[in-house]
Amino acid sequence: MSRGGRIKQRDEPERRCIVTGEVQPKRGLIRFVVGPDGTVVPDLAEKLPGRGIWVTADRAAIDKAAAKGLFSRAARTQARPPEGLADLVEAATARRVVELVSLARKSGKAVAGFEKVKGWLSEGRAKVLLQASDGSERGKGKLWTPTGGRWFGCLTASELGLSFGRDHVIHGALAAGGLTDKVILEAGRLTGLRGHDGGNTATGKE
Repeated sequence: MSRGGRIKQRDEPERRCIVTGEVQPKRGLIRFVVGPDGTVVPDLAEKLPGRGIWVTADRAAIDKAAAKGLFSRAARTQARPPEGLADLVEAATARRVVELVSLARKSGKAVAGFEKVKGWLSEGRAKVLLQASDGSERGKGKLWTPTGGRWFGCLTASELGLSFGRDHVIHGALAAGGLTDKVILEAGRLTGLRGHDGGNTATGKE
């Protein structure tokens, strides 16, 4: 069991946040590396070479790491975080979520629009409900989080629209399989970075 009483998934990798000092699952952290020129680089795909420096997916934590010289301390060398590092990480994470949902749509694993999403929820096909953070709370409240699934409200209507090739989208749903687990991972991090859940009114089945 991990800190906070949460049951840890078997063999789930953990890392220590350089800001809080807490060891937690990697899914809740952002990996950084120090480039050859000494610049701190976000490694969202966790594939860049070099020693990983891990920070909780939270704007305040990233800002503190940059302001207090914690990257240099962790790297044991001079490390220069770029201006607006938290903004860069948030924007890049949002792009990753948008791109993953778009790929899920192209593979037939995602739908958009109130009626289509409601149909998937009623049929038990949906594993994830996506709702725009700036959508109508009344409209969003008419749908429900899939049983045993997840809800996210971290994207704006225009961002969610990009995933579906539209100007804006309020409601989207993802089926199980494919890229859905990756969407859950990245959307969870984006929720932490944006500091809110978008106001989850989709709490129970009608």
